[in-house]
Amino acid sequence: MTALTEESTYRALGAHRKSLDSFSIAGALASDPGRASAMTFVHEDMRADLSKSLATTVTLGLLVKLAEARGLPARIEAMFTGEKINVTEHRAVLHVALRNRSNRPILVDGKDVMPEVNAVLAKIRGFVERVQSGAWKGATGKEITDVVNIGIGGSDLGPLMACEALEPYWHPRITPHFVSNVDGAHLGRMIKRLDPETTLFVVASKTFTTEETLSNAKSARGWLTKKLGDQAVAKHFVAVSTNAKEVGAFGIDTANMFEFWDWVGGRYSLWSAIGLSIALTVGMDAFEEMLAGGHAIDEHFRNTPLDRNLPALMGLLGVWHAHFWNAHTHAVLPYDQSMHRFAAYLQQGDMESNGKGVTLSGERVTWDTGPIVWGEPGTNGQHAFYQLIHQGTRLVPIDFLAPMKTKYPLDAYAGIDHHAILLANVIAQSEALALGKTRAQVEAELKKSGMAEGEIEKLAPHKVFLGNRPSNVIFFDELTPRTLGKLIALYEHHIFTQGVVFGVNSFDQWGVELGKQLAKTVLGELRGGAAQPHDVSTKAQLADVMTRRKK
Repeated sequence: MTALTEESTYRALGAHRKSLDSFSIAGALASDPGRASAMTFVHEDMRADLSKSLATTVTLGLLVKLAEARGLPARIEAMFTGEKINVTEHRAVLHVALRNRSNRPILVDGKDVMPEVNAVLAKIRGFVERVQSGAWKGATGKEITDVVNIGIGGSDLGPLMACEALEPYWHPRITPHFVSNVDGAHLGRMIKRLDPETTLFVVASKTFTTEETLSNAKSARGWLTKKLGDQAVAKHFVAVSTNAKEVGAFGIDTANMFEFWDWVGGRYSLWSAIGLSIALTVGMDAFEEMLAGGHAIDEHFRNTPLDRNLPALMGLLGVWHAHFWNAHTHAVLPYDQSMHRFAAYLQQGDMESNGKGVTLSGERVTWDTGPIVWGEPGTNGQHAFYQLIHQGTRLVPIDFLAPMKTKYPLDAYAGIDHHAILLANVIAQSEALALGKTRAQVEAELKKSGMAEGEIEKLAPHKVFLGNRPSNVIFFDELTPRTLGKLIALYEHHIFTQGVVFGVNSFDQWGVELGKQLAKTVLGELRGGAAQPHDVSTKAQLADVMTRRKK
């Protein structure tokens, strides 16, 4: 494939960017009354306003041509039809099959995967119904009240994010918990609050060999058996894995092992049996509504022309801001406290997918790839990092996400419409970032307040907002399982679009391996094994740790 920076369409975007040196979002909105409607895209209840970006409709047209030149339509079809687009691991990429509510056949090596997908969903449904109804009981005959998901990475972030987002849908008897960090503080602090007689552990590990997950699972098993005996494991542990031998050796009945497949990437796995803890918490009907929301966006992404394709356009605007406006980060700011883990979830999804320095053909990349993704809920962030966004020297494109209706109305207590305050802040922040405040406006305000001319001269520069800071605003009716599914899938395809443009494999993650390999070597030495070759700095660190641990 042609290098990205050598594409004629990419060069056309570069020339176009020079024509926008004096572009201002404020000026564009003032001069074109139709800009907002022309750059707003609607899918069901989701309305995405892209008009406060550093772009014009001409920009969007050129970005679509770039996507076509990079083969995005063909790559979309290749993913949906089960081609092995994960070329370094020789795998298909079929999280879309997990939520394929149309049940159309999807073939991998000539075999339709949908019967197996449906069989696992049916198995999950049966188990969830037994736990939620109370038919499944712990070793002492008590019903399950707490579900602890033990995983890491995608097997933790996805279920954790979704359960937090969907708290209004929780089963009234069941509370979810999540353990991922091998730091003993994570599990240790949690089990202090749990009763082993009513706790169910879900151990989520494809290979059932992931060190952090298995260390936590073994310690959890020890805690349980110390109080209830070894025979209790089968009633208090289930597994999400493909390794029946190791699951059985752990003491889990393999009848309670829920499978998934090698074409399910970890950061896309909440749609699979990895979502068991979600289903146990909110019920299988709600879980399948989430799948349906993801499928709705899949259909849109696959079948909608790129010039009206919301995930594609959002991804392309991200490329535009990063490559032509020197933006190195992307902030995702949900104005919904229930989505407080959404940015962390997307952080893994984006940075593990497109944080690559080698092209699909194995050549070193000479252009920027994935951005640094981060964010926190509003309005908390306004009192933390918005200062830098508004007046700092770095350009930070933003996605604001907000529901029109809250699940937590509080006006009955003190007559305060909390949600109106929240929505006012979303709209105001987007406007403030785009329009800013000029020196003349600042001076007029200060003069009106009665400030002396000399003081105005000193203070005015500090209160100027340059504006021209891009943001997208995505509104939706309310945060339901279906809406959450749509939002997750929207960003998955946004990430995929950027990976295609960058020319990288968005579906492997070799970058996580080296540190894990070296950690095994160091751990052997900490446990008394023979010294291994290291650089002088690492040797000094290791010696310091060993000396301190002996003390």
